[in-house]
Amino acid sequence: MRKTQLSCAIIAALASTSLAAQESEAPAKLETIEVTATKRSESIQDVPVAVSALDGKALENLGIDNFQDYVEFLPNVVFQGTGPGQNEIYIRGAATTQSSITLSSVQALQPSVAFYLDEMPVSMAGRNLDIFATDVERVEVLPGPQGTLFGASSQAGTVRLITNKPDHSGFAAGFDTSISTTKGGDMSNTVEAYFNVTPTDNLALRVAAYNDSQGGWIDNIENDPSNGGYIGSAVVIDRISGGALQAQGIDPTDMDARRSINGFGPSEAAVVSPRNSEHVEDNFNDAVYSGARFGLSYIINDNWDVVVQHTEQTLDTEGVFAYDPTVEGESSAIRFQSDENSDEFGLTTWTLNGRLEKLDVVYTGGYLDREIDTLTDYTGYTNGGLFSAYYVCTHYETPDNPDDARCLDPTKYYKEDTTSTRLTHELRFSTTMDTPWQLTAGVFYDEQEVASVGQFKIASTEIFTDLARTLQGNKGINSDGGPFSPEISFVNDVTHTIEQIAVFGQLGYEITDTVTATFGARWYQIDDIYRGATSTRDVTSRLEAYGQGVLDPAVYDGLGLDGQGVVDAIQDGSLDIGLLGDDGVLTVDDTIFKFGLDWKVTDDVLLFANYSEGFRPPVTNRLGGDAAANDTGAFADFRVPVYSTTDTLDNYEIGLKGDFLDGILRVNATGYYSEITDLQTSRFDPTNISFLVFTDNVGDAEVKGIDADISWLATDNLVINAAFSVLDTELVRINPELEGIAAGVGSELPYSADFSGNISARYFFELDGGKEGFVNASLTYTGDRLAGMVMNAYAMEDATRLIYGTGSGLKIKDEGEVFNGATYPGADGEVIRGGRYIQESYVIGNVSVGMSYESWKVEAFIDNVFDKSAILNIDTQQYTPKVVTNRPRTIGLRFSYDYY
Repeated sequence: MRKTQLSCAIIAALASTSLAAQESEAPAKLETIEVTATKRSESIQDVPVAVSALDGKALENLGIDNFQDYVEFLPNVVFQGTGPGQNEIYIRGAATTQSSITLSSVQALQPSVAFYLDEMPVSMAGRNLDIFATDVERVEVLPGPQGTLFGASSQAGTVRLITNKPDHSGFAAGFDTSISTTKGGDMSNTVEAYFNVTPTDNLALRVAAYNDSQGGWIDNIENDPSNGGYIGSAVVIDRISGGALQAQGIDPTDMDARRSINGFGPSEAAVVSPRNSEHVEDNFNDAVYSGARFGLSYIINDNWDVVVQHTEQTLDTEGVFAYDPTVEGESSAIRFQSDENSDEFGLTTWTLNGRLEKLDVVYTGGYLDREIDTLTDYTGYTNGGLFSAYYVCTHYETPDNPDDARCLDPTKYYKEDTTSTRLTHELRFSTTMDTPWQLTAGVFYDEQEVASVGQFKIASTEIFTDLARTLQGNKGINSDGGPFSPEISFVNDVTHTIEQIAVFGQLGYEITDTVTATFGARWYQIDDIYRGATSTRDVTSRLEAYGQGVLDPAVYDGLGLDGQGVVDAIQDGSLDIGLLGDDGVLTVDDTIFKFGLDWKVTDDVLLFANYSEGFRPPVTNRLGGDAAANDTGAFADFRVPVYSTTDTLDNYEIGLKGDFLDGILRVNATGYYSEITDLQTSRFDPTNISFLVFTDNVGDAEVKGIDADISWLATDNLVINAAFSVLDTELVRINPELEGIAAGVGSELPYSADFSGNISARYFFELDGGKEGFVNASLTYTGDRLAGMVMNAYAMEDATRLIYGTGSGLKIKDEGEVFNGATYPGADGEVIRGGRYIQESYVIGNVSVGMSYESWKVEAFIDNVFDKSAILNIDTQQYTPKVVTNRPRTIGLRFSYDYY
């Protein structure tokens, strides 16, 4: 059994191959496990593609049991996000911009990595299903495009968590428990158990249950404006609002001179600093996973069997998992509203396995029902929203007395209620004939829906006492349309449905006894159905008008657009609407291919070469057709696209898998070159384009790299694993309207290091009375990584110094003489340069020692031995940088017992 959330297990699985010393009279060898990465059961060393896997025993032997530690065991994969249940997966450097957690449900950008629980895809942009990985059989990770077998969102790779199924061999039961303490934080504890029974020879039942309470270590401290806390700045508010204060004859610099740090009280300060006394709390970032999985396996006859499983889980988190770099230490945040996230899901899956005369038949499917309720501090909008001055400053009420203007308490919040459902069916056939060729083929259907209502409290309630916002349309909405609560300033209410049907196949042909060629293809059709409204736009009616090819300017005028401008853009082709049907549904279809050649040099050495294609479907925008706010320079005649176009990834790779020195040394290595065309990204540019986030295509990129893992059975008692990833990523084309905003041609893609690696060792030794002792140790290194695609770090630093009275102290890579996203000079009067934050390199060490005897095991561990505070992610979604970090040094004890 394993005591960790899914994301932890995935990253561990990428670190190495499953290892164990075999106890027999024959010389010890490295263990090989079976995987189903190609939808056939094969030895991992015989699969002619790059794949990493760990079985449940190997996962347990790693001795690491939290998300941050597992992240370090991932040389070629990144889990990027802001906390449990709020992460995305990137593989081999194919990344652009992190999805905003407050907008991931409505911006609709699809993941580039597919995430599976058994046979069920459970990916979601910005919010991958965070499944606690209890009672796990193995984890498989396939880097590189897997689109022919696994479809859309397998553009850069696929991650699969395979659970233990009901076992017909008899009764089994066990439990695991652990307790730990974190430096400067709360205690954590985990309890999980399973049992397996066989009421009849043909029927087996299995139940696993768990509760994992992860104590916090970040403090929400009281805001102290004179000591790195939030002061507020009218200069920043005026900038982001397009000079709204100065347009009223107000001097924002003079307002900043009359703030609390200058001795002005809350009732007289021109810029009011927010207070958070009622929210101050130590160790406020708690997380609790609780749930159960129920499984049933029934053997119908010698050729047919069925497995049905149901998983229920609740994930509750409080607080944030990032610290404010403007205050002392690396475990303090300043939040002005409660941060709470409740994520519940029920997942039912079923698999029917059968055998016809010459075919293996599998029918599998699943239904996911997920509910997400989020409440989060949104005070940062004051420093990044186009309407900040309108919502918090009083100049609109007193235009004749600019000296009396005040920017009031900026405290804000965001509240979201999202329901996500997904239904999949797959029927596939695999040949079992003793012939030179093997075929796997099937049909796949997927329908996923995300229904979301997001409410933004942005305005000062001292200025706006009863906003009573209503939606601009009623088709496809999930609420009653309003009026909403008097303090709500803006509402998103959308339903996004993706329907996919695909036919796939993969043919392998043995050219000789040792050389095999592989050909795969997948035809797909995807309907992207976007419906709903905001408090400023009727999204459904707008898309229907585009789909029907309406060229009457009055129709678009009535939808909040400049009608004639939209019609002109449609007619000259600058606003593409060709993929929309009459109902406004975006439909695409295509065929992708894979070719491979492998050579079994010896029984222990395999060489392979592959070409494969991956894709992400186009994404509909809720504000397509909006004109740019800044109609000059690169933005002249620019309009928000109605949809982003498909981005594709073509991958070429060669690889080696080999066991050497009589099976005690294993080396698996892959070199690859990838071309990414029309790379999708999310964009937020209120000064130049729009105050709403949208999706676009940033340009083209190339990725070159080497992945390798090495396993060595140094002695019968010592196993050493090592893995590394070398990456060279480069943007080779940038869309014109992004020049000077996104990093330029020749720049690196974000979030992935040029070099990352790890090494771990496990040593066994005999004790008295037949007991066995063991020691585990590991070191991981992650190199420097860049944060995001947009070169806005210097602009953010300038704003941070104005808002907090000090900079963040974070390093910046200088990448441009000017940042075109800033239409204003810096506080020093100079042009703001272009650059991106650097997520600096770090080394993490872990160690554990334990003892096992027959059915029980006890283990003491220290995670993060050197107490390193790593920069996992620089989160700029709050318009000033926050640093997502790992858990400090944690010391604990585990105990487990299994009965067979």
